[in-house]
Amino acid sequence: MRIVSLCPSNTEILACLGLSDHIVGVDRYSDWPPAVRSLPDLGPDLAIDMDRVAALQPSLIVASLSVPGMERNVEQLEDLGIPYLVLNPKRLEDIYDDILDVGAATNRTAQASQLVHQMKERIEEVADRCSSQGDTPRLYWEWWPKPVFSPGGNNWLTDVSEAVSAVNVFADHPDEKKQTDWEGVVQAAPDYALVVWTGVPKEKVKVEKIVSRPAWRGQRFAKRDRVHILEEGLYCRPSPRLLTGIEKLAQLLYPDIF
Repeated sequence: MRIVSLCPSNTEILACLGLSDHIVGVDRYSDWPPAVRSLPDLGPDLAIDMDRVAALQPSLIVASLSVPGMERNVEQLEDLGIPYLVLNPKRLEDIYDDILDVGAATNRTAQASQLVHQMKERIEEVADRCSSQGDTPRLYWEWWPKPVFSPGGNNWLTDVSEAVSAVNVFADHPDEKKQTDWEGVVQAAPDYALVVWTGVPKEKVKVEKIVSRPAWRGQRFAKRDRVHILEEGLYCRPSPRLLTGIEKLAQLLYPDIF
């Protein structure tokens, strides 16, 4: 097989299914596992160079609709005449289904089933330990600061929050994302602010600027020990690496038991 991946989360699913050696090209933002950085760069995920894709002569292209604007990639794929698979996950269950679909398309059905089983088992173990704490922390997830975007109820981060016996403060918003402002965050009354700016390495996010926001001054959730800059690759990508994110979040919220 010769596989092209057009999205970081797709690349990670392929790698977790033992298909790294079959990946021949990736989008510019795929960076895990690290070895994929040496593969041909097909451009940013919203502007894939389809001529370069075709030149690699893939037997399968794995595309995605997880980011607005990726529809253009799918429209162009139809003109290439190369088999392709499009993933469009919203919730954690969708990610499980995507893993199984990729497994079926790559003759890795057994591996995919095993991976999904292991993920569910480990998440259940974490959830059981967290549920014993009795608290239900309210989590504000910040995808972007200006304008402020946060995951809504129809998003895997709502499920990630629930896995650690917490709640996404915008879980009652029916869509995948919620646009608000800093005052709206205060009104949502979170206990923690979890900053995962999409595509931005955590080292480039300055906590000083976040805790000093005028609307947040004096708020308990905006104190330095309540604002956490997290690795966005463990939370913003619908891949098996969310499991690592869940485990790290559990450690952060309940250090005494993890």
